[in-house]
Amino acid sequence: MSHLSREGRISIVSSLFCFLHEGIIVITRLTIIAATRMLTGKFTKFQATLSRTSSLESKIRQATKEALRESQLKGNICVCRRPVTGGCRSCLQREVSDHLRKAGYDCAICKSKWRSSPDIPSGEHTYLDVLEKSPKKGEVRVVIELNFRAEFEVARAKDEYNRLINRLPEVFVGKAERLRTLIKILCSAAKECLKENKMHMAPWRKHKYMQAKWFGPCERTTPAPLFPVGFSDRPAKPRASMLTFDLLEKLPNLHCTAVEVV
Repeated sequence: MSHLSREGRISIVSSLFCFLHEGIIVITRLTIIAATRMLTGKFTKFQATLSRTSSLESKIRQATKEALRESQLKGNICVCRRPVTGGCRSCLQREVSDHLRKAGYDCAICKSKWRSSPDIPSGEHTYLDVLEKSPKKGEVRVVIELNFRAEFEVARAKDEYNRLINRLPEVFVGKAERLRTLIKILCSAAKECLKENKMHMAPWRKHKYMQAKWFGPCERTTPAPLFPVGFSDRPAKPRASMLTFDLLEKLPNLHCTAVEVV
């Protein structure tokens, strides 16, 4: 370039600059198109996974809705040692589990617990599941999560991610393989969302941690009904002591009051 005039060198540099600028624009556009296609693909798969359902899932979902409706009509009563106003998660799970068992389903409360690893911290989680034996598929497992949407909410998330989350049901009732697919899609979307926001992805939002909640080693229990047969929230009437009747026989003019025997 030493033999070129000053104007010629400026022209070549300008051409190179324009070429690089156009190249950057093309690459940016291709990146945006690729990202859009990827998000569209994920959304399509996400929507298809949510919309598919089996007759077993539909029946259990309907029974779960009925249990929640009954609990709401009762006022979401908490019978823990330290009652929570408006009800608690534990008592609600017990009530739903009891309702499903009365409806003929093998429903139980599952408590998963896992140890810490280099990737994720230790933790535990409680949810419900129903086991159903099928002559063709063997044992089918349906997971019930009463607070599903909140498990995936992210603060300061992008609109694309929030649209996914808003489509999630508040209460999830579905087969285990369907839940696995949703977890994979949502965790991948959360990772991209946090990366775009230049935010660190907390270990409890990682795919491995979320999988451990519903697919880690768990203890399956069927607790006693929340409200035993014959239970009433009305105060019990005082019962008369046997001593009262003895006194009445001996002293008929004596004024007596029945007292409760505890």
